[in-house]
Amino acid sequence: MSHSTHVIEVGNVTAGIVVATEGGFRFFAAGLAFKSLDLAIFPSIADASRAARAKFAKRRH
Repeated sequence: MSHSTHVIEVGNVTAGIVVATEGGFRFFAAGLAFKSLDLAIFPSIADASRAARAKFAKRRH
């Protein structure tokens, strides 16, 4: 399997990176605000991005 890495950003904040792995994309958090997502596996990059945006939106309220 080819390993592909993508940066996940929410606005101008780097949430983390996702790395293609067996079964999806593993999320590696870039900061404490996204720590609860750290090491989670998402089915797609879009799903990881949505989760990061949701986490960031919750944090702002």
